[in-house]
Amino acid sequence: MKCLPLSLSLMATFQSAVAIVGTPAEVYTNGTQYWFIGCSYILGLLIPAHIFIPVFYRLNLTSAYQYLELRFCKTVRICGTVTFIFQMVIYMGVGIYTPSLALNAVTGFDLWGAVLATGLVCTVYTTLGGLKAVIWTDVFQTVVMFAGQLAVIIVGVHQVGGLSNFWSKVTEGDHFSGINLNPDPTVRHTFWTLAVGGVFLMLSLYGVNQAQVQRYLSSRTEKEAVMSCYMVFPCLQVALGLSCLMGLVMFACYGDNSPLDKQNIKSKDQMVLYFVMDMLQDFPGLPGLFVACLFSASLSTISSAFNSLATVTMEDLVKPCFPSMTEARATLLSKIFAFSYGLVCLAMAYVVHFMNSSVLQAALSIFGMVGGPLLGLFCLGIFFPWANSTGAVAGLIAGLVISFWVGTGGFVTQMSTNITVHPYNCTYTTTEENTTIATVTTILTTVTSEQSKPAGLHGIYSLSYMWYSALNSSVVVFIGLLVSFITGPMKKKDLRTGTVYPLVDKIQSFLRMFAKPRPFLASPSEHRQIAMCQMNGITNTEKNTGMDEEREAFLLLSQISYLEQETSV
Repeated sequence: MKCLPLSLSLMATFQSAVAIVGTPAEVYTNGTQYWFIGCSYILGLLIPAHIFIPVFYRLNLTSAYQYLELRFCKTVRICGTVTFIFQMVIYMGVGIYTPSLALNAVTGFDLWGAVLATGLVCTVYTTLGGLKAVIWTDVFQTVVMFAGQLAVIIVGVHQVGGLSNFWSKVTEGDHFSGINLNPDPTVRHTFWTLAVGGVFLMLSLYGVNQAQVQRYLSSRTEKEAVMSCYMVFPCLQVALGLSCLMGLVMFACYGDNSPLDKQNIKSKDQMVLYFVMDMLQDFPGLPGLFVACLFSASLSTISSAFNSLATVTMEDLVKPCFPSMTEARATLLSKIFAFSYGLVCLAMAYVVHFMNSSVLQAALSIFGMVGGPLLGLFCLGIFFPWANSTGAVAGLIAGLVISFWVGTGGFVTQMSTNITVHPYNCTYTTTEENTTIATVTTILTTVTSEQSKPAGLHGIYSLSYMWYSALNSSVVVFIGLLVSFITGPMKKKDLRTGTVYPLVDKIQSFLRMFAKPRPFLASPSEHRQIAMCQMNGITNTEKNTGMDEEREAFLLLSQISYLEQETSV
């Protein structure tokens, strides 16, 4: 595949209905603070492009988890595969359920009819067409997604009264969030949770997730794979910008008169489709275009998951047990697995029905809780040559235990807490008469929040879901290295060529660039003199014989070799 369809497919894989429904609702409710997650896209795509893609591509892999067997052993590969299957099956439940819930709430279309239609249609074309069908349908669905969002934004701004009215309502409502530099990891969204914690989340999605790695490996050359990763960056920024603009348009239309407060809808995740049907119903075809946009996003994500799940099951679990299997039988089995996973994900959608959190937070929490340990496992193998198989398995188990302990604890705490938490960037409009009351209320709110700051286990459970991936991957690396050194680190001769990225060498060469003895370097005139001597046939050895004592008097021994290298250049 070429890099353009690949990049659009890479973007569409995780730009699901969850993002189209969840991001505008998040911006409408809490302001534009979530927009800062775009900062994490820089490192979150540069690191895969220059580290993960070259390692995977040069090893000529089909499944990302083949790497784990080459680097460690077959047990680690199976553990990684099972973890990935668990992660994607849960996430697919959210991906199928989200658009169906929104459609049911606003149009009255049967909820489980929509769930079945989405799951079965996607399962059929993924089963029949394979990866190429998935990528090209992703391209078409990306165009539909952008068209639907753009149409809603343009017509929404027109309904408000034009760009000037839109801008004034948003600014007067104080809905543009400043940079919140609060370092407290329990605060849900700050610059650090989004820009730094988001990097680990992006790495778990675009660095080691099979759905993305499979696309990198399907490109014609390694250069095109890297280029497709670069091209994802502007696509993701456009998608994020459109989703956040939709949230601002919704705020300009409704202000503080939320449909949720009026009980027109039951969940804030239904707000986007309610807005489309409420404000844009006089424009024939536009609500239908947005529904198509919503389901295109859902289908692109689900089809990618089905295909990647079928691939890892075949490559990592079936083929190693039956190495003599014919290609025709393998293809048939792969299609059966894709169909089976479709049915399993339909069952998971029923489980998601009972979750009590926003779909955006639920989806990102799943990737942090399960994708974080997988990211740590790959980082352990790629960056640390001392890590052995025992350390890898121990680290993965420890990471999963910590992730489910913290994640489940946070989920239970959230369900048991019925206190309404006002966002820090919500609007308080006061007149001159009640300014004093508003000031006292603000002070009381601040004192209360300081007194009720979570501590102990509750503090751990209150950790922002954006830090899940960073916490869990760090636990895997730490425990993995600790167990590896206790049981005996892996020797250099036992490592397979190409499975370890020379991180230590790169850091050392990077530090040498800043450790240059600049004050002791020869001046430009001295360089010209040396060059003239060389042109006249005088060698460096002859020229430098009379300068050795003088140089040793001024330079340290560690700097002499460096100066010799510089002058010769």
